[in-house]
Amino acid sequence: MYKLEEPIYFYALAIIPVMIVIFLLVLWWKKRTQKKFADLELLEQLAPNSSVFKSTLKLLILSLGITFLVLALVNPKMGSKLKTVKREGVDLVFALDVSRSMLAEDIAPNRLEKAKQVISKIIDNLGSDRVGVIIYAGNSYPLLPITTDHAAANMFLQNASPDLVSSQGTAINEALELAKTYYNNDEQTNRFLVIISDGEDHQEETKQMAQNLSNDGVKVYTIGVGTEKGGPIPLRESGDLVGYKKDRKGETVITKRNAEVLQNIADIANGKYIDGNITENPVKEISSIMANAQKSEFETKQFSDYKDQFQWFLGIGVFFLLLDIFLFEKKTKWVKKVDLFNEEKTKK
Repeated sequence: MYKLEEPIYFYALAIIPVMIVIFLLVLWWKKRTQKKFADLELLEQLAPNSSVFKSTLKLLILSLGITFLVLALVNPKMGSKLKTVKREGVDLVFALDVSRSMLAEDIAPNRLEKAKQVISKIIDNLGSDRVGVIIYAGNSYPLLPITTDHAAANMFLQNASPDLVSSQGTAINEALELAKTYYNNDEQTNRFLVIISDGEDHQEETKQMAQNLSNDGVKVYTIGVGTEKGGPIPLRESGDLVGYKKDRKGETVITKRNAEVLQNIADIANGKYIDGNITENPVKEISSIMANAQKSEFETKQFSDYKDQFQWFLGIGVFFLLLDIFLFEKKTKWVKKVDLFNEEKTKK
């Protein structure tokens, strides 16, 4: 495992494209100015050892030197061993609906992006609690196992889309079944499941699955996104809107939020249904529940004893800078043989 101590220094790499632009401008200016005083044959006699290749090579070596010096300033650190740390928290699993109906834009920017915003903000408000993410449509998929790495949870969350699930639909029971495998029965932590969906579920087994989870001690909360008025499901290709989903009769499908389904699941599992169209509401509600929940102690492993690695990059950077100093812009015998830019042929 590694970490970057001062990533802000990466901005210094902007000097490299500036150098390239200046080099090209100077090269163009030289060629233009030389033509005013002499033709190509005379220039060859006056400066027979002039080489564009050597100048380009020096620029490349200088750029490499600067790159490695910047990496030295950033100071990458490597974790040398794992350390077991005891923490207190709860286990919180999110079940995110990624069915095509979640692409409806009856709330901005669309239902799926709104759901991602809600989950991300809840995660940001958590303490040392563990989180996991499940995505589902016609079937369910474990996007992220239970972890204390909240940054990783947010990163994986951004990649959630209908394309990650093989079959379409809204089978909440599939997500409930998968959620049972997320919790460690050996660790008696408080367990929570938050389902975020538009509620378009047509499975009879959903209520029974919610009851089973409740019997196992899992507290189930549901968050509904979308409107009762509903909206069409956009179809896009390469990000461009090409139409809307239609049924077998050729009529545009209108998808509506079914809050009743989500309300029933929450009631059966002794949880609560929350309207998610305004991001602040579910974020405050769930964050408050997590903050007031009884915390349990559990063990987690993390890297420790990070060691500086800047010296390697510093050494390589200095080597390239010294090489650039001792590399002349004039032609040498091996460069004449290579003739990479066809300079000799052009001058004949």
